[in-house]
Amino acid sequence: MTVSIFTVTSKSAVVRWSRYEGAQSYRVTASLRNSAVPVVFATFGQNTVMGSVNSLTPNTLYTFRVEAIGNLNNMLADISADGSTAPDVPTIVMASSKQSQNITVEFSIVSGATSYILRAETNDGSFFSETPVPSSPGTVSNLQPYTDYTLSVMSVNYAGRSQPSISVEAKTVLPAPQFNTSSPSNSSILVRWEPVTHAVRYSLSITKDGSYTQDRLNTTETLVAFENLDPGTLYCMKGNAWSPENIPGDDFNVCQITRPPSTQITEMVVSSVSVASIVVSWVPAQGAQQYIALSSSGQNCSSTIPCPPQPIWVEEVVAGNCSVMWNSVPHAEVYTTFIKSDDGIEEMCNSSKTSCQFSCLCGYSYIMTVFAHNQAGSSPPGPVLNYTTLPCCPENTTISLESWETLKIEWSLVRGADLYETRAVDASEVILCNDTAPVCALSDLTCNTRYSVVVIPCNDIRGCNLTCRPQTHETAPCMPEIISVNQSNNSSVLVSWTSSNTAANYTVSAIGTVGDTYRCQSNSTSCQVPNLPCGSIYDISVTASSTVGDSMPSYTAPLETAPCCPLRLSVGQVTQAVSNVTWLPANGAQTYIVSLSAPRGNAQCHTMETECLMGCITCGTNYTISLEAISRTGQKAECTFHGFSTSECCPTGIRLFRGTNNTLRVRWRSSSPLTNYTAEVSGSQSTHTCSPLPGSNTV
Repeated sequence: MTVSIFTVTSKSAVVRWSRYEGAQSYRVTASLRNSAVPVVFATFGQNTVMGSVNSLTPNTLYTFRVEAIGNLNNMLADISADGSTAPDVPTIVMASSKQSQNITVEFSIVSGATSYILRAETNDGSFFSETPVPSSPGTVSNLQPYTDYTLSVMSVNYAGRSQPSISVEAKTVLPAPQFNTSSPSNSSILVRWEPVTHAVRYSLSITKDGSYTQDRLNTTETLVAFENLDPGTLYCMKGNAWSPENIPGDDFNVCQITRPPSTQITEMVVSSVSVASIVVSWVPAQGAQQYIALSSSGQNCSSTIPCPPQPIWVEEVVAGNCSVMWNSVPHAEVYTTFIKSDDGIEEMCNSSKTSCQFSCLCGYSYIMTVFAHNQAGSSPPGPVLNYTTLPCCPENTTISLESWETLKIEWSLVRGADLYETRAVDASEVILCNDTAPVCALSDLTCNTRYSVVVIPCNDIRGCNLTCRPQTHETAPCMPEIISVNQSNNSSVLVSWTSSNTAANYTVSAIGTVGDTYRCQSNSTSCQVPNLPCGSIYDISVTASSTVGDSMPSYTAPLETAPCCPLRLSVGQVTQAVSNVTWLPANGAQTYIVSLSAPRGNAQCHTMETECLMGCITCGTNYTISLEAISRTGQKAECTFHGFSTSECCPTGIRLFRGTNNTLRVRWRSSSPLTNYTAEVSGSQSTHTCSPLPGSNTV
């Protein structure tokens, strides 16, 4: 037998074992490590190979023992495995939201836990996530704004995870209003935004660049004008929306420069270098980025710097090779792209074209922006693009046959994956399993079927990586079905079955009531089990096997072999015409038919005893003795023994004749010419005997 710990919780463990031939049930016990005294036990049927034991203590070392029990309630075999329960269930202290996509959970620390898992789900079941965290507090991300969530926490150690804690409810805050700003004059800034659903009011503040003074206001409108500002000056505004529960939502920050003031020309110089022209100089204006000089004749010149490219986007034609793309902008001579990955590594790319290539690894997030340059200078910062690559494909994926129709798939955690979809596909069906853990069991598969199995990593931003390479694995052979069990002679039985397996070997097992087992093997659909003892009862089953594993044993068929012949038989003659036949009891026999056969006639007796009184026996005759032993189900054994001869027949027609000299002559009819006779004459005073020569009938 083999045994392993399939999974555990704080107070239970699921134990898996292999089937043991002849077992009628299995008993699973759990005892404290280094103790022989079981603290809990559970009993399971003969076709069960996985079961749970409950009422265990959290974070405790146990020894789990599986015992194979026979039909006499005797233990046939046992095996043990050491394991541990998961830590105790934590308690949530508080759950709150400070950002519209996050909820922070504070919970109690439990002994023995190496990490924790935060579970979040919506009441309608449309959202479910599990987030690993090292300790308290922990944060659940990628949530929807102003949405109610049910949260629970589980503790984790090397053995497994606990049951979820008592859940609590929490709601994410409102999202930030998306401000659009403009400066209609050099002394004002106008802020507009779309209404935020569920918001009852908005708070805004404005701060001048270089100042620590803030002006605040509350409003229920979606338009605010800030007046009496300095021209050409950078102002930054921050705002948020308030929920009906009077809880502030996410902040939104935006900066806007007021229109610059009018400038003043300080000098005009006529130049005759190469061509006649006028060089114009003026006083710089606060906040101005470019200037245009106009002449009375309609001529103009500018000190224009290019605008930043927008929009920018990423194309990933081949996994791992990305290109930042943008449209060309006026006056730009060269472009600089800044790229930063979420592990802090920065890259820079200069190009005169409208694209830039960079290596983008799977499971990473990148932020990037593009500047345009010319001789007048660089553009202001452009839009920042967030780009996330597909999660990496799992490596070290192993597939094992957990039971006859269940595959267990295990793999290593990969970067960028929030969820794993395990998919098994054959010609007619698709079996799916979704989980955040790197293990999955696909059950209820079709036996003797080759499945293409692939683990697909997914995240909320990019979706699922459909380029991962599948593996092929086959389920165990299908269970054979016995169609006939025929005893071909007294010591062998021919078993036939049907099966839909494409390529399998079969083992036929005949298991006796005392545990004795006989087997035969075949790659077809029949097999003859030899050397079965007479007078025995067996359960016949067939198991298919392949390189993948063994099938579920077939349903058993009962078999009773023919009875044994008696070890000894004897005949005693009671009278000249009556004989008594006795024999030892035969194993498996319930009734007997004894036959005496001779050319002069036959005699037969049918009895449940071990003796027969048989009449009508002919004297002086050689008989052949045969015995037929019959079982309770009608199985028969033909038994032949050495013959016996009855005693010589008595003479007939005896006559007495008086002779001379006080003599008597005796005459009779003889049954055989070779028989020796002795005549005896008894009188009142004496007895006389005489024996003639063999064959004579007179004395």
